[in-house]
Amino acid sequence: MNMTTKNQPLSGNAMPRFGGIASMMRLPVASAPVGLNAAFIGIPLDIGTSHRPGARFGPRQIRAESSLIRPYNMATGAAPFDTLQVADLGDVPINTYSLEKSMDIITAFYEPVLAANCIPLTLGGDHTIALPILRAMATKHGPVALVHVDAHADVNADMFGERIAHGTPFRRAVEEDLLDCHKVFQIGLRGSGYASDDFDWPRQQGFTLVPAHEVWYQSLAPLMAKIRAHIGNTPCYLSFDIDGIDPAYAGGTGTPEIGGLSVPQALEIIRGCHGLNLVGGDLVEVSPAYDTSGNTALLGANLLYEMLCVLPGVTRR
Repeated sequence: MNMTTKNQPLSGNAMPRFGGIASMMRLPVASAPVGLNAAFIGIPLDIGTSHRPGARFGPRQIRAESSLIRPYNMATGAAPFDTLQVADLGDVPINTYSLEKSMDIITAFYEPVLAANCIPLTLGGDHTIALPILRAMATKHGPVALVHVDAHADVNADMFGERIAHGTPFRRAVEEDLLDCHKVFQIGLRGSGYASDDFDWPRQQGFTLVPAHEVWYQSLAPLMAKIRAHIGNTPCYLSFDIDGIDPAYAGGTGTPEIGGLSVPQALEIIRGCHGLNLVGGDLVEVSPAYDTSGNTALLGANLLYEMLCVLPGVTRR
């Protein structure tokens, strides 16, 4: 890979989009983060999921569906490949038999990425992966701000007696002082629960919750303006569970909940992060077995591209 020029996605005019190596956006594959400004990383883990499995296949399917994405964002004018050196760093070699060991493997993978000043954009995998990534983030940046899109708050005390699972990462992150709690925003929460504590606990920590029903039929641009003003220049992580979007648009996930966000609202959230000091992001819980049309993975791929388009330093034409 030539690091003197900026990598470009392989053009559909040079190779049919159904051909070539199935890297994210058909970018070059790199073995190390040195010289990269940003990188796509897959974490094929779903042993933290509680209902429908299959998110371990999410990274592969997201990459496959990303072959249609072109380098220039027609809506925002963002041209990320003009100024950022970007590559696909492949997948984290998780331990498919041990969730506990996988947490340490993931953190150890991300620490040198962050040390190289490379911003990671992660293809999940279930939402358990946010915890080890945030551990690595805190090592470099200290407690970070968080924009979290999800149907669920993921602050369970435990699940089946286990402290590490896809419904617990943000409670563990609070306990481990990984988050700047008064700069945490959870958007799209909804559905049924076991008790009001499901949403009361994060509020007690200082989180701002935006339930889905409070923003039905609304533009989220004004909300994002308020979030940007509140977070300021604090290093911020963006964690996007695909089930934050209504299952009418993204049914290929493990724990779907009706009444969710629309695709335009999802785009408004990510595009509204432009101007934040984003230090990383993830897109999790795509389960291809329940995504027979490929629409959920296609949406996930595009949302990751939109994250790339709002990273610090990206030019707009």
